[in-house]
Amino acid sequence: MAREKFKTLTEQMFYALLCLKEECYGMDILDRVPAMTNGRVTIGSGTLYTLLEQFLDAGMIEETKVEGRKRCYILTKRGKQMLLNEYERICAQAADFRVVFGEEEE
Repeated sequence: MAREKFKTLTEQMFYALLCLKEECYGMDILDRVPAMTNGRVTIGSGTLYTLLEQFLDAGMIEETKVEGRKRCYILTKRGKQMLLNEYERICAQAADFRVVFGEEEE
């Protein structure tokens, strides 16, 4: 069964939206995500620009400036709610892990 679009977010989706708490350009996101995650997560430019279009269509972000080919975006209320939903889902997963494994150390 196919995953419902944006019901859960991939890491790339999550971090791209997280970057857009503040207004920024797509190129800024490409730099910020690896810096934010110590290189654990990267986003390719093709993936990012596809995601940005999907986020725009879904009303999760809005375009704030256009300077030639450069476009600036920011998170909308709907995008913030999506991030909050994903954060709560991840926290619930971590809580389930702690229940199963406890706080034991390896």
